[in-house]
Amino acid sequence: MTTEATPTEKYLEVQQSEEFVRLRRRLRNFIFPTTVAFFLWYSLYVLLSAYARDFMSIKIIGNINVALLLGLLQFVSTFVIAWYYSRFAAREIDPIADKIRGEMTAGAAAAAPEDPETKPEAAK
Repeated sequence: MTTEATPTEKYLEVQQSEEFVRLRRRLRNFIFPTTVAFFLWYSLYVLLSAYARDFMSIKIIGNINVALLLGLLQFVSTFVIAWYYSRFAAREIDPIADKIRGEMTAGAAAAAPEDPETKPEAAK
């Protein structure tokens, strides 16, 4: 009878590890405030469009009014958030996730029985 952990047990162990908890905390600390800020910004745009028509119709340059400018800024803010998240993930999330994955795969590779046919020396 083997005492080897099942894949489910291994994933539960990783999920309960301090590093995984730290990873999720960092991710939540970025995602929740950013999401709330974006929804507030979007809601402001919608509310202004619905209830502040005089303000939104103010011409800025030529036929470009406040509504058009704020609408375009919605796209800009979406791209800025995506760009900032990719930088944040590469700097803060990916190193921790790679370390956790490395530990899991190293543990799985050490526990796996070696097959002489898959060794590089066997191919020679």
